[in-house]
Amino acid sequence: MPRYKLTIEYDGAPFFGWQVQETLPSVQGALQAAVKAMTGADLRVHGAGRTDAGVHARGQVAHVDVDKQFPPGRFRDGLNAHLRPHPIAVLEAEIVPDTFEARFSAVKRHYRYRIINTRANLALDVGHAWRVPRKLDADAMHAAAQRLLGKHDFTTFRDTECQAKSPEKTLDQLEVMRDGREITIITSARSFLHSQVRSMVGSLVWVGEGRWTADDLSAALAARNRTACGIVAPPEGLYLMKVEY
Repeated sequence: MPRYKLTIEYDGAPFFGWQVQETLPSVQGALQAAVKAMTGADLRVHGAGRTDAGVHARGQVAHVDVDKQFPPGRFRDGLNAHLRPHPIAVLEAEIVPDTFEARFSAVKRHYRYRIINTRANLALDVGHAWRVPRKLDADAMHAAAQRLLGKHDFTTFRDTECQAKSPEKTLDQLEVMRDGREITIITSARSFLHSQVRSMVGSLVWVGEGRWTADDLSAALAARNRTACGIVAPPEGLYLMKVEY
């Protein structure tokens, strides 16, 4: 039974997250329906991460075991044909050893968060970025972000519904860059807690607005208390960019 690794991009706006839900549309559900339409079998598609409702992906990874072998290009194209008109695309399909696990074999995940720092309403970026009308100091945000690098207890930046066994994570990268009115936040780690990226972004925005200093961010981290977190950024600005193996 061949195992296929799928690299996928999607617009998360129409979906209630990655994970299958009984009565609500999900990315995993749409993919599994496409697999069934192509193979005739009810098969589970295993994702590298469970993105929340409204979160997008440029490089989500999944695997699925199929009871017959297709050329990888044909399998990719067939899935894409059955995925229409969903805003989901299988970018690549490849046959991998059965030891490969989309979730557990991953060594690093890369996310990007987009902020449009403008007084004007969004037009082209509606649903794909967070509009923040108040002027942000991206340099102050970047300097404060470095306080979060390394291994920490990230309880403060953890959703109350997070099911991870431990709040300790090692953050490898957290960079804040401005290009005109757009501020991009790039972060990388082996894994993240539920809503960790959005919680960190929202707190950094408070730094950029001058409501918090870098010391305030450090104090929030040290508090290990969810109530010490700043605002949680909305999901539409968040993109899963790449999963490394």
